[in-house]
Amino acid sequence: MTQTDVSGLSQLGQNVAAPTSPEEAVLERVPTGHAGTDFVVRFTAPEFTSLCPMTGQPDFAHIVIDYIPDGWLVESKSLKLYLHSFRNHGAFHEDCTIDIAKRIVELLAPKWLRIGAYWYPRGGIPIDVFWQTGKPPENVWLPDQGVQPYRGRG
Repeated sequence: MTQTDVSGLSQLGQNVAAPTSPEEAVLERVPTGHAGTDFVVRFTAPEFTSLCPMTGQPDFAHIVIDYIPDGWLVESKSLKLYLHSFRNHGAFHEDCTIDIAKRIVELLAPKWLRIGAYWYPRGGIPIDVFWQTGKPPENVWLPDQGVQPYRGRG
């Protein structure tokens, strides 16, 4: 059985205050015990919150992040704290989504990553944001993100 090297982590198993901004948040990684094996890792954040930069009102999203590691895994507690740091951050939906994806890509240099951010509508218009680093490898099982498009009352 593979044992994960956690010696470089500063948050896991520690009492850590929630970061007040995405810039302050520490995103950490651990080596994968299965280097050379392509597999998909999925993180789902069904209650993501950020602030509208114009009104200061909260915006909510269901975010799904899929990636294929190439040596590194994102440590989940640090990811949760990073995502939580957006609660007081004012940015448009598109900027939040792409900032999250690029920060993970910068940290991990994964073989592939995609993000789907399904934002709840305010003012009647849902704004969903999708991005990926390229075509996914053909030899992995990549399930649909499973989030239904917004249907409103129709």
